Amino acid sequence: MTTRVRKVDRFGRILERLAASGSVGVADLARELGVSEATVRRDLRALDEQRLLERAHGGAVSHGTVYELPVRYRGAHAREEKQRIARAALERVADGDVVALTGGTTTTEVARQLVRRAELSVVTNALNIATELAVRPHVKLIVIGGVARSESYELVGPLAEATLRSINVDVAFVGVDGIDVRAGLTTQNETEAATDRALIERSRRVIVVADGSKLGHVAFASICPLSGVDELIADDGADEEEVARLRAAGLAIATV
Repeated sequence: MTTRVRKVDRFGRILERLAASGSVGVADLARELGVSEATVRRDLRALDEQRLLERAHGGAVSHGTVYELPVRYRGAHAREEKQRIARAALERVADGDVVALTGGTTTTEVARQLVRRAELSVVTNALNIATELAVRPHVKLIVIGGVARSESYELVGPLAEATLRSINVDVAFVGVDGIDVRAGLTTQNETEAATDRALIERSRRVIVVADGSKLGHVAFASICPLSGVDELIADDGADEEEVARLRAAGLAIATV
């Protein structure tokens, strides 16, 4: 029997299906999500009002061939895997470290784990992460300025890069849209990629945190080659062949 899911999870699954195939059907979605067709139609109408898709007869289609899933709807149903990654990330951090976090759903889970450390300094360009950490008195929060991207809640661009040039980071946790032997680290947006690259350059140790779907995937904009990364933490559902390729290329990988 199909398990009924929350609205935000339904939105995430609908948009993920749309990103993969370019179109979705009401009847198929109703069966997959365990809800009525009327509920699916309401969901599609809500996403249409947010300009995230275009409704069509019997379902919906994407606005274009290149599609970036908004961060609030990314992998909501895979949170358990991201939490395991985050707990492993916490083991790489010592009290008093200066830690940097890019935006993303997995790095957000890392931020929630980091509050367990004492007297921590956190550098981030992600507005949602900053909001969660700002109320923690034992965390020194440094928010990088820049232009906000609604898709990722990140502050990016020349202002962000100028701030990064003046700081030094012990360990950076980087979220990506893809990690591949040849392409290295990639993301959907070129400005975001440049800001992430500037952060990596200021970090003594760089750890990519990514669920298994990102391994072997190549997105539009290059962040850096694999040589710029010290370790990858992924969930244990990651494709074994992709893990083996990355390890053969010299990347240290922990699967959790």
